Amino acid sequence: MESALKDPAANRGPEEAGDRAAPTWHIITCEYPPQPGGVSDYTFSVARGLAAEGDEVHVWCPSSPVSRPAAEGVVAHSELGEFAPVDLHRAGQHLDRFPAPRRILLQWVPHGYGYRSMNWKICSWLNDRVRKHGDRLEIMAHEAYLPFRITSIRQSAAAAVHRMMTVQLMRAAERVWVSVPQWEACFRPYALGNMPAFEWLPVPSNIAVADNPGGVDAIRCQYANQNFLIGHFGTFGSLITKCLEPILSELAREPVAQTVLLIGRGSDEFRRAVAAKDPRIAPLIRSTGALGNAEVSMHLAACDLLIQPFPDGVSGRRGSAMACISHGKPVVTTVGPSSERTWSEALPMAPAGDAPAFLKLVRWLRDDPQERDRVALAAGQLYRERFDLKHTVSKLRAAARKEKGV
Repeated sequence: MESALKDPAANRGPEEAGDRAAPTWHIITCEYPPQPGGVSDYTFSVARGLAAEGDEVHVWCPSSPVSRPAAEGVVAHSELGEFAPVDLHRAGQHLDRFPAPRRILLQWVPHGYGYRSMNWKICSWLNDRVRKHGDRLEIMAHEAYLPFRITSIRQSAAAAVHRMMTVQLMRAAERVWVSVPQWEACFRPYALGNMPAFEWLPVPSNIAVADNPGGVDAIRCQYANQNFLIGHFGTFGSLITKCLEPILSELAREPVAQTVLLIGRGSDEFRRAVAAKDPRIAPLIRSTGALGNAEVSMHLAACDLLIQPFPDGVSGRRGSAMACISHGKPVVTTVGPSSERTWSEALPMAPAGDAPAFLKLVRWLRDDPQERDRVALAAGQLYRERFDLKHTVSKLRAAARKEKGV
């Protein structure tokens, strides 16, 4: 549902419009369905979750040439256009039609707002929304900023601008939610005297569990037949595939009836590339190519075991790992500098970069059905208790009610 031009408070009395118990949210995002992307999926899920609790939810997002999916209780506003100054001015005029103070929840990814990731204007605009219009700014920090790189003047210039943008945001924010705890150390130094509250708000899985046993059985027949089915889900970027290749190479040497199923966008290309390097791997691996969320869910459910190595260790930023544990699947992953302590409660983890240790865990779970079942139960419990969307919604609403004195 797109925004209307009329005053949103016109049909409400002063008390109802300005002092309701249920919070009103103005979520600003760089992407929103039907646009693809993790932030798009996250924003849609959170907006629906807040609306389901009775909150008034407005999503301010870029324009879209096609219609958006409906979400009950959520109003989508496309006034942000392409995040140009004229778009920001127009969005500000529409925001001013709502009662102050407006609670803005910014979905922050510096490269998401255009201008080659250096859209200084949107940060200045948000600062003005707080200073001049009385708005209250909360930030959901999905990413921090680029590192400086001595070999790249362009990246170092962008890294410097990112830090100036961060200063603008930190000066205005009253609360900063971080997708992983390590982001607090990245953002806090740029507050420069402001004292926003920081809190970890893990990002839940954006792959809903599909209830389709017949579809799952068909996938097993297609890819595994009677073989043990090991899966890997991701987008197959170079940092991850460097971790995967030595693991696949060793699994291909084993005289075991097993298949490795590569799931997701980029899997076909990686399968062809790795098989060309090492022809022994070719009979071991299958790939799906890009899939919709429901198809991803069924492929995850079809696997007996999932392997998710990460060069910096598993963390709350890893949506692929979240999807695996949300499906209650046994997962072998890695621990590294980015890993939160909570993961060790449920998952067997090898040191990042240690392929022999990783393979030892894979073989252990592959050959021990009881341990596999135990890890699967622990993974599902970890997700339900720590990462489920209901915790995200509950934390956001609790903070809003506390500040409102409700």
